[in-house]
Amino acid sequence: MQRAMLLAALLLAAPALSAPALAEEQPVELKPGPGVDVITANCGGCHSLDFVRMNSPFLTAEGWKAEVAKMRGAFAAPIDDASAAQIVAYLGTAYAAPK
Repeated sequence: MQRAMLLAALLLAAPALSAPALAEEQPVELKPGPGVDVITANCGGCHSLDFVRMNSPFLTAEGWKAEVAKMRGAFAAPIDDASAAQIVAYLGTAYAAPK
């Protein structure tokens, strides 16, 4: 009986659990500039581009460089050196926090 109630509760909660996923499907617009297309193509394939805007108050240009290195090293993001340089340059210009 408890299993049936738990299953029913999970099934009823399923639409609520999928609502945030639907919200993430809306495109995030980043500031225009050289490299924004590289970020959209590389970073947006793995996570929401909202992370750029959410972290911009905290990450300096050096912080963004470290983040890109972390994504490539720790998370094996398939970003080549040239694209990584463009991403770091864009983030350091458009979304870096002051030092």
